[in-house]
Amino acid sequence: MRERDATEPIAATYAAEGTDVDFGSVTRQLFEDFTQRGGNISRGTEVIDLHRETNGLWEVDTRDRNSGAVSTLHARTVLIGAGGWTLKLLRSAHAPEVRGYGLLPVSGTFLSTTASEIVEQHPVKVYGKAPTGAPPMSMPHLDARVIDGKPSVLFGPFAGAVPKYLKNGSMLDLPKSLRPDNLWSLATMSVKNLSLVSLLVRDLMTSHAGKVEALRAFAPSVRDTDWHTTVAGQRAQIVKPNAKGRGVLQFGTEVISSAEGTLAGVLGASPGASTAVPIALDILGRSFPSKIDTWTSGLLRDYIPSLGTALATDAKRSEEVKASITATLKLNQPNSGYQG
Repeated sequence: MRERDATEPIAATYAAEGTDVDFGSVTRQLFEDFTQRGGNISRGTEVIDLHRETNGLWEVDTRDRNSGAVSTLHARTVLIGAGGWTLKLLRSAHAPEVRGYGLLPVSGTFLSTTASEIVEQHPVKVYGKAPTGAPPMSMPHLDARVIDGKPSVLFGPFAGAVPKYLKNGSMLDLPKSLRPDNLWSLATMSVKNLSLVSLLVRDLMTSHAGKVEALRAFAPSVRDTDWHTTVAGQRAQIVKPNAKGRGVLQFGTEVISSAEGTLAGVLGASPGASTAVPIALDILGRSFPSKIDTWTSGLLRDYIPSLGTALATDAKRSEEVKASITATLKLNQPNSGYQG
């Protein structure tokens, strides 16, 4: 609020129990639990080919990125969660379900600061409204984050155009992904999504000072010298053909599975906390249709007590679940009334 015009009308909704999630820590915990249950994790290993054998099993060829050694695994069921690389592996498996699919790579950059004065004043996450006509990915937000153990504040995102499908991918990822079956989808998508194209062009042409000016809508008192640009990562948006064969840009996450359910892949934007669990349940239902009913009435219900309840329409149950989560994670209790 510092240096903001007192006559400017503003509105905000505050959730005291809101919290950030350290996905790195969560992932390490899941991996540790997985190995304790007998699972095996191969790090530094790249899947280079995937095809189905006559006996119904999937043959997965991998390469050690350090030694270059190639090895082969066999599996009844395969899940591909490789970000922008998922489409390539689904095509390697000759999955007809991805015919006509393409990917639009979009990089993300943020303004970042570790200035103690700013970090101490901003311990929350604030979302704004995207400009009229802009896609959902452009929703601006000002985040309190801990990165590599150091408190910081980020603002963005600002889009960039880099033809990589992974942050450490190749500049040839996009050209190499072009196929006769997806060229029309990609071409027609560009015509239908001029707002996204204009967003990319605008962000690419925006200077550091211009980005800081956008930040001033959130914090009028910021100084250019406190902020620097940091690259957050790379996402690959889905482009798929509609009923008329024209390309449609998808902003969410999509699960692709083979007809018999032994192959599944996650395409599109990275699933966050709000979508990861529904996506996982969707995959389990597709890949293990004979077992999912038993799991949802037993083991899965132990992990997700509200499973099967429409929390969006059951206000009482929704409040009970939120209270349980808040207590379990030792979060701030929600406040009632206005504070200002």
